[in-house]
Amino acid sequence: MIDVTWLGHACFLLRGETKRLMFDPFKGTGLPEPTEKADIILCSHSHSDHNNVKAVRHEKSVVLEGFTGVKQIDNVSIRGVSAFHDTAQGGQRGKNSIYTVRFDDTMFCHLGDLGHELSESQVGEIGAVDVLFILVGGFYTIGPQQARKVMESIRPRITVPMHYKLPRMSATFDALSTVEGFIQADDNVKRLDGPSFTISKTDLQEKAAMIVPRFGR
Repeated sequence: MIDVTWLGHACFLLRGETKRLMFDPFKGTGLPEPTEKADIILCSHSHSDHNNVKAVRHEKSVVLEGFTGVKQIDNVSIRGVSAFHDTAQGGQRGKNSIYTVRFDDTMFCHLGDLGHELSESQVGEIGAVDVLFILVGGFYTIGPQQARKVMESIRPRITVPMHYKLPRMSATFDALSTVEGFIQADDNVKRLDGPSFTISKTDLQEKAAMIVPRFGR
């Protein structure tokens, strides 16, 4: 069993048998900053709403920011796939790393601040995915329609939308869409009452689903 908690924006915490892994801790969004400590911290790029490492690291934390390549940290396998934050090869907002992580024998993929649809080569590098964290808010990144195409190219068992407009976010994020623009009537959607859920082998054998956590801390 793996516990997954959405801490807001593009930040997720995975709790496994021996490790805690966090994606894209943030600050400056208007939402409460994450404070839980993680053993492994993966930041997709250097923007402050994705790399607030100081708030969540401890003295032995391993931190990767904008990482590409392959790295093994104890029993956690990490691959960073090179991508961009825009449609101009990084000319507008810079580079972005997509992370695929084998965590307690489950494959997670976090798209960071992806700004374009994926090439066949990138889809091949990402490989088979059990749980996909996909940004759907648009404006700064891919929006609902592009996110749908990206999801369909990766074909995960579970999709978790992120990086969309939430109450109490600062005015900087007013241009983001809500999650509703991404969800379609025929999606197998599970809306949660809270920010956390668990992943088990049984979950991954069921019909492909979309899980929408409820933000709140």
